[in-house]
Amino acid sequence: MSAVARFEEGWLSLARRIDSPNVDDRPAGVLPSLIVVHAISLPPGRFGSDDIARLFTNSLDPSAHPYFAEIAALRVSAHFLIRRDGELIQFVSCDRRAWHAGVSSWKGRARCNDFSVGIELEGCDELPFETAQYARLNALLAALHAYYGALDIAGHSDVSPGRKTDPGPCFEWRRLAVAKGIASHE
Repeated sequence: MSAVARFEEGWLSLARRIDSPNVDDRPAGVLPSLIVVHAISLPPGRFGSDDIARLFTNSLDPSAHPYFAEIAALRVSAHFLIRRDGELIQFVSCDRRAWHAGVSSWKGRARCNDFSVGIELEGCDELPFETAQYARLNALLAALHAYYGALDIAGHSDVSPGRKTDPGPCFEWRRLAVAKGIASHE
């Protein structure tokens, strides 16, 4: 991906673009210095629907599944989603603030949304992630490093301990070919 991938105004050329309204500006002069890895499945434990995109675009039907009634009013987003087959979707320009980390801190710095890029993996705590997802994530990490320079990487559970568990125990951090300039999770 990185050989022909390029960013234009924070949008990655090789990602399918679906604009989320759940976005605002980063604080003045703040660029991403952190990548937050998440996991999401909608309904929980099920894969392959467009329900994640519907959640991030405020169009989730609360009557389509009992769980959706609980979450349909949420206003959340992430910069990227990597589907089980490795498809990459971008919802928010990396130059803007996506609403993915919530109450969070990293290395003593609060409000991680201000300075992070959120990457959702279609998955859950109970099942392994797919090889195609690791391959796409590694390529995306390389592209982000080339665009922004040095970045830390953490799980949602690392920036919101006790509140979040994702990407979960089935996420294999060792499968990340951590690019030069991307600080290891370990």
